[in-house]
Amino acid sequence: MARLLLIAFVILLGGCTREPPRHKISGHVFGTTVEVTIYDDSRARADALAGAVLAEFDRLHRKYHAWQPSMLTALNDSIARGEPFQADAEMVGLLQSAARLSAQSDYLFNPTIGHLIRLWGFQGSTFGPQAPPAAQIRRWVDAHPTLDDLRYAGTTISSVNPAVMIDLGGYAKGYALDRAAAILRAGGVRAALVNIGGNVLAIGQPGARPWQVGIRDPRGAGTLVMVPLRDNEAMGTSGDYERYFMKDGKRRPHIIDPRTGYPIDLVASVTIVTSGGQDVGLRSDGNSKPLFITGAAGWQAMARRLGLREVLLVDTERRVHVSPALQARLAHAR
Repeated sequence: MARLLLIAFVILLGGCTREPPRHKISGHVFGTTVEVTIYDDSRARADALAGAVLAEFDRLHRKYHAWQPSMLTALNDSIARGEPFQADAEMVGLLQSAARLSAQSDYLFNPTIGHLIRLWGFQGSTFGPQAPPAAQIRRWVDAHPTLDDLRYAGTTISSVNPAVMIDLGGYAKGYALDRAAAILRAGGVRAALVNIGGNVLAIGQPGARPWQVGIRDPRGAGTLVMVPLRDNEAMGTSGDYERYFMKDGKRRPHIIDPRTGYPIDLVASVTIVTSGGQDVGLRSDGNSKPLFITGAAGWQAMARRLGLREVLLVDTERRVHVSPALQARLAHAR
């Protein structure tokens, strides 16, 4: 999701402390704008590391693209034919981690509903109003595809359910953040911020204060609030304001409830902050989707189920719901 976050950097010079220069490189991958900001004394090293990150993003984009020819579409084609597919260890590991989150979220996070995503017209660079027949929606809902349908023999993948069509659009960007962090840390970067169209990961801090990242107002041009991010923390937002269309007076975003087959129209955005571990980016991406689907009535229970403490949800009436832990972070930052 492009331009979900407005990034702001607060640079404070304390006493005689000298901060290294800031270097920023942008690109366009995963159908969105990506930015890599690095604080480093060496411009050449910063450019080389940022270039390595963008090259890794391009590799992942090509490998896990949901509708252009990729390893993922080849896997989906094999599943549809009822044939095994020779993948690799990276793909197996990513799918198995997604399966754990899917089960933990009571299958509200479900990357196997690609047929429904395609039916609503969201598997494409451009899309317009759609009104899929109810019978077709029901067909794919009743097929009950999940990642539990996959079987592994080493790196060979097969499925017991031909209705499985995997779309990692709500997961691969988080994995890419973690890969970027690994590259930058191996390169000795002291402070960096990586932004993939609304999913942000922080390394170190640029000066005397943490990184300051803004949560966009989903119904306006401004920023709701600035959130301080510290080393190895990530923030992810799912919203209804980038990939959506209007039909019969209803907003139809790209996030689909696998239980009904219909897009969610009760939530404007959900933002979560995740901390610690080697998969902090991955968690910031995948975990926001179940909260978006459960909405204002159920997000707190789902957050507890997923072990999420810092959450901000904006419903379609522009009411803002904030968890106590995130509220405390915001209050402490003032």
